[in-house]
Amino acid sequence: MKKYLNLFDFKQKVDYKTEILSGLTVALALVPEAIAFALIPGFSPLTGLYAAFILCLVTAILGGRPGMISGATGAVAVIFVGLILELKRNFPGIEPETILNYVFATVVIAGVLQILAGLLRLGKFIRLVPHPVMFGFVNGLAIIIFMAQFPNFYEKGTDTLLSGTSLFMMLGLTLLTMVIIWGLPKLTKAVPSSLVAIVVVSAIVIGFGVDTLTVADTMAAGETIKGGFPPISIPQIPMTLETVSIIFPYAAIVAGVGLIESLLTLNIIDEITETRGSGNKECVAQGTANILSGFLSGMGGCAMIGQSLINTSSGARARLSGITAAVMLLVFIMFGSSLIERLPMAALVGLMFMVAIGTFEWASFKTFRKMPNSDVVVMVLVTLITAITHNLAVAVLLGVIISALAYSWENAKRIRARKYIDDNGAKHYEIYGPLFFGSTTAFAEKFDVQNDPEEVIIDFQESRVADMSGIEALNKLTERYLKVGKRVHLKHLSKDCIRLLKTAEDIIEVNVLEDPTYKVVADKAVKKEEEEEKNLFNLWGL
Repeated sequence: MKKYLNLFDFKQKVDYKTEILSGLTVALALVPEAIAFALIPGFSPLTGLYAAFILCLVTAILGGRPGMISGATGAVAVIFVGLILELKRNFPGIEPETILNYVFATVVIAGVLQILAGLLRLGKFIRLVPHPVMFGFVNGLAIIIFMAQFPNFYEKGTDTLLSGTSLFMMLGLTLLTMVIIWGLPKLTKAVPSSLVAIVVVSAIVIGFGVDTLTVADTMAAGETIKGGFPPISIPQIPMTLETVSIIFPYAAIVAGVGLIESLLTLNIIDEITETRGSGNKECVAQGTANILSGFLSGMGGCAMIGQSLINTSSGARARLSGITAAVMLLVFIMFGSSLIERLPMAALVGLMFMVAIGTFEWASFKTFRKMPNSDVVVMVLVTLITAITHNLAVAVLLGVIISALAYSWENAKRIRARKYIDDNGAKHYEIYGPLFFGSTTAFAEKFDVQNDPEEVIIDFQESRVADMSGIEALNKLTERYLKVGKRVHLKHLSKDCIRLLKTAEDIIEVNVLEDPTYKVVADKAVKKEEEEEKNLFNLWGL
């Protein structure tokens, strides 16, 4: 029972005022983003708003990171563009309502995959993301958040930049918002500065009738954010192999992108708050939220780093802030749409500019001269890919692959061998550094098979055989010595290495014998030695 009580953090000390005010701020910031992301694949604003409400509420209650905010995101919305094009190619003349049914089904399947990832405890693999990749991801995301605000400085529905009074008014209100967010915490932290900035700028615009861009202006003609409780939407699609073959790849991409972005956001919030969230619990929460989103007319989504940073920077640390944000968002949809549509975009743009500035890892510039060149390349590359393509999953995966290759290359050069001949005439090779697929060539070059004495001892006390490539390298080396009639001993192999050697017997020619001092590799062709090997393995429990 205690486990489930902890799930909802009932024992956590909560600052109710901070949590509620921070949640209100987040709810205001969620509205324009949810609308914008819904418009990317051509959905109605309510499709994005319903997704934001459901994801924010469910992950706030069940998620592995209190204070983190989820909702409709651009990374997921972009995927649906490809799905819609695929559907139109396969089903010419398909109706928009039918397309939405396929989208909802894709979101549900993605949610199931995310729950499976959590149950299989795959969330821990986010630890494999190196710090330079994290830096690049965060910096790229900050650039995306910053650049995404620029369309608000254009004439509605055109690529023409605002001019004259309109431009100066937009710039002035945006700057005022940023100044309040930056300066108010120096005077008082009684209320979130972001909320104060939005209220002050909105009061100026509405009170004085200032002609500037509002939330309503970002929507298409005739559209509104007014709606009711999310309606139930059971996806009405044919359950055929063709349907599965179309939507499953996109569902897998949605699940993958959503988990990568969510788990990276979780790590960032962990660092900011100096606490530790649960990646596996977050996977299950994201999956549950997406399943409900698909059945309640939502487009799906994942964690939102911008809104999460707004929340934590306002002082929120508990689940109440996320729950408040979700509930207030629903209130806006059902009862406050007319007021929310009058909010000036300048206030929200200024807020997101400050989020982008706070998100960017400015300290990463200071580390350029201190980091290895490979890490600098990875960080810059991930930043550029994230900023240019907006494909966070591809950027992170490429960064991890390049980091892994760079690490393997560096370790491949570290294998060394100390050589000496003892009083009995046996030559010793003391190996240090890892023996794995990248270092097998350098390892083989350390030995002088033709000129070595009759007995050779290879000592692995300061080394480790890491994979099957290393086992194969040992096998080939012993074969070379055996062909010239010389005896080879392998000394100080670890237990897991012995186990690996034993496993490899069915694949490569390996034979391991024990004596009081060291392990011996001999010719597997001799039946007698095979029998001795089995007996010795049984004796030592290997």
